[in-house]
Amino acid sequence: MTMTIIDPTISSAPSPRAGRAQRAPRPSGLDGLRVGLLENTKRNAAVILDALGQGFVEQHGAASLVRRTKKQFALPLSDELLDDLRAHCDVVVIGVGDCGSCSAAAVADGIALEAAGVPTAVICTDAFEATSRAMADIKGDPDYPFVLTAHPVANLSRPEIDVRAGELLDAAVQRVTLRHKAVA
Repeated sequence: MTMTIIDPTISSAPSPRAGRAQRAPRPSGLDGLRVGLLENTKRNAAVILDALGQGFVEQHGAASLVRRTKKQFALPLSDELLDDLRAHCDVVVIGVGDCGSCSAAAVADGIALEAAGVPTAVICTDAFEATSRAMADIKGDPDYPFVLTAHPVANLSRPEIDVRAGELLDAAVQRVTLRHKAVA
């Protein structure tokens, strides 16, 4: 039996299909950079990104945090939001993919930002790793390295969010800088 996956994320954002998708060049670190935090309106997404942002500033020298909200988590990144992020951010962290459609869309958005020249870390929960991988494959980058965290995120308390953000910080920094470890 053959299975066909239909791509619901069609937009005018770059999405190469032939060969491997283009990834943005990485800075050596975050010192003095503008870090975009793109939250997708899922419960606790803004809170966990804010906690991560605090680590980017306090532990990694980021100059500023640029907070943006994608109001419809399952739809493609709009051209306007993509242009805004490209203009105002040196790197972007997207989160939190904790359902099938939002995980797939977050990965598609990360790949679109990479193609636009913005190093991006996408945070998804482990329950939706297969969905995230399927979208990476559809978008032409089957080895796209998103950051996984335990599912769920939506029901975490503030102290649990702080712990989770601490656990995610190094992986997110590695994903958007030259400290990035290649995926085999």
